[in-house]
Amino acid sequence: MSNDAQSEGEPQYREMIEEIRRRGRQELGYMTSWAYLDDPKRLTFMMARYKFVAKMLDGASSVLEVGCGDGFGTRIVAQSTRNITAIDFDPEFIEDARSLAVDKFPIEFRQHDMLRSSVEGTFDAAYSLDVLEHIEVSDEDKFITNIAGSLKEDGVVIIGTPSLESQAYASRMSKLGHVNCKTQADLKVCMKRHFANVFMFGMNDEVVHTGYGKMVHYHLALCVRPLRDACAG
Repeated sequence: MSNDAQSEGEPQYREMIEEIRRRGRQELGYMTSWAYLDDPKRLTFMMARYKFVAKMLDGASSVLEVGCGDGFGTRIVAQSTRNITAIDFDPEFIEDARSLAVDKFPIEFRQHDMLRSSVEGTFDAAYSLDVLEHIEVSDEDKFITNIAGSLKEDGVVIIGTPSLESQAYASRMSKLGHVNCKTQADLKVCMKRHFANVFMFGMNDEVVHTGYGKMVHYHLALCVRPLRDACAG
């Protein structure tokens, strides 16, 4: 390789570099910036959860995310679905997500509290990752009922939440907000009150599996067909 070629760098990367120079670097939101600063590997776990959702909901025409935070992972689902609405009850997170939005991923961010009501509109599917553990047990049925109320009759919901067993290893900051972690069996019972069919998966780090529930670090409940007469509690 000539000295001139070396000084120009590798040619296959020129287009990428020029595009980023034109558009500017992509920023991280509040939550993802903290994770990258505090414990970068957590981002790989989070992205694996969103990839699971994207695969399960591939091709859906209208999807609702409940508890989007800064919207970092929402783009992964947006790649596989046609229209996505992402909500969070915290106005600072919604403002942050909107400020980082790009035209390539046309996501509608709304401030909404799912404990108050369902979201206006009707969706093919919904998902909520790392939210249920922050909902008081006394409010969980209202929360899930309002998610189900935003769905079509054959709608699908994916709920992701840390396991009760994992809390012995959770960080101090995580423990402060985790008021409703469940075993796999208890999560299935909870979701069966609201959906005709519930399929349980587990995650350890970024690996999805169907292994022994008590050794699972993170639960994923895939729920199908909302029960319209389910009680909000």
